[in-house]
Order: sequence, then structure tokens, then C-alpha cells
Amino acid sequence: MSSTMVGEARLVRGMFALGDLFAWFVATVILVATRYNLASLTPEQWSQILLYPVVAALLQAILGLATKVYRGRAPVGSFEEVTWLSGIVVIVAIICAVVFIGSSSALPRGVGVIVPLLALTLMGASRFVSRAVLAFRQAREHADNAERVLIYGAGNGGQQLGRLLMFDRHAPYEIIGFIDDDPNKRNLHMAGSKVLGSREDLLRIAKENRVRSVILAIPSEGKSFLRKFSEEMDEAGLKLLVLPSVQDIVGGRVALNQLHEVDVTDLLGRAQVTTNLGQIAGYLSGKVVMVTGAGGSIGAEIARQVHRYGPKELVLLDRDESGLHGVQLSIYGTGMLDTPDMVLCDIRDAAALEESFARHRPDVVFHAAALKHLPMLEQYPEEGWKTNVLGTLNVLNCARRHKVARFVNISTDKAADPTSVLGLTKRTAEQLTSWFAAQVNGVYLSVRFGNVLGSRGSVLHTFYQQIEKGGPVTVVHPDVTRYFMTIPEACELTIQAGAIGQPADVLVLDMGEPVRILDVAKRLISRSGKKIEIQFTGLRVGEKLDEVLFSDSEVAGATSHELVSRVAVPPLDPAEVRGKTWTEFVHPTPDADDAPEDDS
Repeated sequence: MSSTMVGEARLVRGMFALGDLFAWFVATVILVATRYNLASLTPEQWSQILLYPVVAALLQAILGLATKVYRGRAPVGSFEEVTWLSGIVVIVAIICAVVFIGSSSALPRGVGVIVPLLALTLMGASRFVSRAVLAFRQAREHADNAERVLIYGAGNGGQQLGRLLMFDRHAPYEIIGFIDDDPNKRNLHMAGSKVLGSREDLLRIAKENRVRSVILAIPSEGKSFLRKFSEEMDEAGLKLLVLPSVQDIVGGRVALNQLHEVDVTDLLGRAQVTTNLGQIAGYLSGKVVMVTGAGGSIGAEIARQVHRYGPKELVLLDRDESGLHGVQLSIYGTGMLDTPDMVLCDIRDAAALEESFARHRPDVVFHAAALKHLPMLEQYPEEGWKTNVLGTLNVLNCARRHKVARFVNISTDKAADPTSVLGLTKRTAEQLTSWFAAQVNGVYLSVRFGNVLGSRGSVLHTFYQQIEKGGPVTVVHPDVTRYFMTIPEACELTIQAGAIGQPADVLVLDMGEPVRILDVAKRLISRSGKKIEIQFTGLRVGEKLDEVLFSDSEVAGATSHELVSRVAVPPLDPAEVRGKTWTEFVHPTPDADDAPEDDS
């Protein structure tokens, strides 16, 4: 804040302080002039009447400065400030009553009772008038340079937002009115505007008032409502701005910087998840936690979230030095990569992995390292095998040798009824994890979820880049659907699953309703304002039209979290995969020699 603004604020507070002191004198004059016969008052009474407001004003100044009311404790005219003023006036009135009336003074008793009420009324009135004048002036300023908006939602969120816009001279929006479906709020006035109608009136009101933007101020509404409402606004050519969800509004207070234009990540996935922080902190705080694949989208977000719970050491392992640089920078604000907790290692390298485990001895492992791009793995299945299966086996062997207490294998919905190399390799990793769970004194489990929004190589990134280049946007099939979650909520539930899971569990996260990819493409194209062609490329080898979260043979069971289910997968002995290639595993020959057992 500049020195000029600070000076102006002090001047305003000083003027209100002087006004409050003057209010005692004005209140006294009003009372005496209207209630008493001036000629009948004795000289002693006059002296006490004249002394009363002097003492009261002095006490008002002392208490106002002591409580910091006159030093910016609360915004001028706010409920908090008026509450403090009321308390000060009550204290002043009590002290004056003791001093004047209690000492058998000649002061008329009506002065000690009524003057404080009149003074408080004058103090409140001065603030009310000031706020009204300020609102009127700012409304006139907004009319010239601010964007005209309607606020949909006249509840707590809408009212807070309205007050912010009304009293912020730099606010970029001018409120034309409120929209609310509650008939009891019809014609209600607040923040200088009134409720103009319901949702069915919105488009008409927007057109009549030249409104181009609508602010949705109902943060508790779900994403299904938001999707439908956003489509209506798109069709009408109106820009839609939204407040964050209730969980994301810090302290329950709305801030202007929380307003943002609705995007695809607001529209997809489910309602925001809730987690049991006590359970999570119980197995992460003060522990050595290792994250493999920490440079990837999922691994990096898991690392960021784990860091919040105060682990003894957070070991980040990846074969990609650029990925490690990025995640270290996002967590610690530095990317020097010169600390031992940044481990450059390929999980295919069993010896290097063993050295890392021996050095750090992790208590908890989140295994996120994997190859995940379906078409690429269809071309190079052996690479998927080496990383997703043999690499996972290396991590599991190290975890068992070094007595890791909790091991969380990150899997995918493609492991349910797998039809691709990606799905089959991840299914095999689930089965290996299940086998190890029976061999160790710890909790080894897998967590299965679908597509995450914003991960590298995700459909959103592809669509954004295609639109930026002018198209075409490629969709494999007009009816293909996928489950979606945001990266933070997927990782949050993954960490929660690690707290509630039992040995050998495969925990399946609730992905909400599947979303049609074609709808996502159309929405992004519509928002770009460009005329871009959509091309259908056809389903690729191993790709499903609709993903499933459970195999036909799997029966989902409940857990202690409503958004997490559990299924069982048959364990797979590591001897079935050790030393084998992808081809040998998928097409075994009767005379193939068994690989030697791991003697670890």
C-alpha cells in the first residue's frame, strides 16, 4: 500500500473518531433541548450537563485508541466495527453513570440513560451515510469502465461478492442485479442491487441490460449443474465466471481473486473429495517416504501433498532429471538437485534401486513410476513389460528386503478386464503387489483410477495444442467415454487409500460419471472462438470404447471412505514373470525353463 493511501486511510479514521467524540455533545444538546425546560434547570445541573459529554468523549477516545477501533481494527461501517463501538459506548455509559449519577450528582438521570443511545445512533448513522455516499460514487465510476455482470445466487456467497464489488473502487465488474430461483428473494435489495428474477429470466435480463458476463455465486452446486449451466451460457454467448467450491474458499470468505472463467477442469470429474487428515498424518508424519516416478504428473503431486504432512524425509526417485528438477522447485523453491533425497534412478536397474533403499530405508513407498501411453506400448510392449512389471517387481523386492511398512502401487482402470499392453502390465503389477502383501509384515496394496485432467499427454493437453494450431481436433470415436479426475483429488484419494487399505487390497477410486470425449472437444473448440474441424480416427489397438473400473469377475466391497471401494485380485508368484519377456509371458511355451527364484 502506498504512503498516500495509508495517509488517506488514517485521515478517514481520524475524521470518524472526531465525529464520534462530537456525537456525545450533539446527543446531549438534542436531549436537553427536547426533554427539559431550559429555564428550570439549576446552575449545578447545567454544569453537570456540560461536563457529561466532555468526560464521555474523553473516555470514548481512550477506549477507542486502546481497542484499536480508531487505528483500523475493522473496516469502517462493518458489523465488526459497529459491535466494538457499541461495547465502548456501553462501558462509557456505565463509568459515567457511576461517576455522575452514583455520586448523588445533580445530573438529570435521563442524560445518563438516553444520551449514550443517541450518541451511538449518531455514530452508526455517520457510517451508514458514508458508506451510502461511497457506494453511489463507486457505482457511477463502475458505470463508465467496468464490465456489466449479473450474479446468479443471492445467498451468502453472492452477498459477500456483491459487497466486495460495491466497495472496491478498482473492481472490474459492475453489478446490474442478482438472479435467484428462491421466490422469497424476489425484489430483495442488497449490495446496492436487487434480485431481478429467476434462472428462466436470466437471458432476457442479460439482453435488456447489455450484460455479457454472468457470475455463478453458488459454490455448493455440483459439477453436473455447472456443466448444464455452462452449456446454456455458451449457447447464449455469455461468459461464465465461477467462485471456487466451498472447501476452497478460505475461512468461508469470498475474495475477488478467486473468481475465474469456467474451464473444462471445473466441468469434469466429481464433486470435491474430503479426506481424514488424522488418518493420513498418522502414517506419514515423521516417516521416511519414498515416491517413485516423482517427476511425473501423479508422482509430483503425491510428493507435494505428502510434504504437507511433515515426513522425516521425502525421497523423490525418478530416471528423468528434468522431472526431478521441476518437482523439487515446486516443493522447496529451489532446483539445485544437490541433496541426497533427489534420487536419479531407473526402477529397471535393480542394483541402483537396492542402493537407494539401503541408503534411505523408507517406511512408506508410493510407487508411481510407469510407462502409461497406450498406443506407444502397443508398438513397444517389451518396454512396458520391463518398466511396469519387472521394474515394479524390483521395487517390491527392495521394499520387502528393507521392511517397508506401507507400499502403495499406483494402478489404472485399464487393469480391469485388460485389453491392452498397458492394462495387462498394470494388472500384473497389481497381482505381484497382492502376492507380496502375503509375504511381509506390512500393508501392500494397489490404487486404481482413470484419466487425470492435466497430466502430461492427457486428452486436454492434446486438444489444447490442436486448437492452438488451428486443428483439426482428433477424437477416436464419437461415442467414446472416459472417467476423469483432477490430479490433486486423485492424489488426495490415493494418499487416503494408503491409510485405510488392507494388505492385498486393490482400492478403486470413485470417478463419478463417465464423460463423452466428443463433448469435451466441442466445449474447448467453442471456448476458443475458432472454427475447427473434428476428425474421428477410430479406436486404436487395445483401446476400449468405454472404460470400466471393475472386471466382470470382481465384486466391489466397501471401505471406511465413501469414495473408495475395494476388490481382490489373485496373487501372482514372481517366479511367473522373473526372467521372462513380454512375449514369453503372454505366449508361454510348454518347454520353457522356469527362471531361478529370487533368493532375497
